[in-house]
Amino acid sequence: MLELFHHGSSACAAKVRFALEEKRLPWTGHVVDILRGEQFDPAFLALNAKGVVPVLVHDDFVLSESTVICEYLEDAFPEVSIYPVTAKERAQARLWTKAVDEELHPACSAITYIVSHRHTLLRNGIGSFEAFLAGAAPEGLQARKLKWEWIQLGIDAPGAREKIRLYDAWLHKMNAALAASRWLVGDRFSMADIALTPYVNRIAALSMAGMWEGGRLPHVERWFREVRGRSTFQAAFVRWMPEELVREMRENGARSWDEVRGLLD
Repeated sequence: MLELFHHGSSACAAKVRFALEEKRLPWTGHVVDILRGEQFDPAFLALNAKGVVPVLVHDDFVLSESTVICEYLEDAFPEVSIYPVTAKERAQARLWTKAVDEELHPACSAITYIVSHRHTLLRNGIGSFEAFLAGAAPEGLQARKLKWEWIQLGIDAPGAREKIRLYDAWLHKMNAALAASRWLVGDRFSMADIALTPYVNRIAALSMAGMWEGGRLPHVERWFREVRGRSTFQAAFVRWMPEELVREMRENGARSWDEVRGLLD
């Protein structure tokens, strides 16, 4: 039995859901509301001391780290493969997943707070700096300080513009790869595409698809259109996003688009 502890707004969780759907594996979902702090509940921390989603439970085996989870699913259930066949292409796919883990995911977190979550939190009242720091101790003091800057300063926060430009650079790398093949690694949909989809989808959800639309990055635009047309996309992404959160991200992101657009080439 496969159980996934996840949340609709988590890009890492969406990656695992997408892999599960593409591999046609039955699974049971347990939503952990990370926007309400449920990831810091003692019962969940017993599964993952880091207090982050996703967490996969396969019978009595508990596993965290989204890329590792996807690799485990591939090894444990090889009947429907999501990795390329050749050693060269499998290595290329892993380079994409490594880029996601090391660069795109941190940038995605920053951008989401900078252009969306900050508006919601400030509207609802965030309280004092001291209270914010004490609000989620398992997350780590430095991470909370960084989020405070994102919330208070938005695009003027230290390093914020660099995160947006880094994201844009990876979209350009995607566009170059997709100019040579239908998918990110050759002509077969693979883990590389699964890994990148949540991060492109997040930008679209934030009303900033102009980063590739309008002829700016035509191969990314074509790729994302094909990804959204897959039968697994609805089950992996749309089904799990709360309507209120979808609306807030769309409206909040639109407020920041002109500023973001000004940072692009």
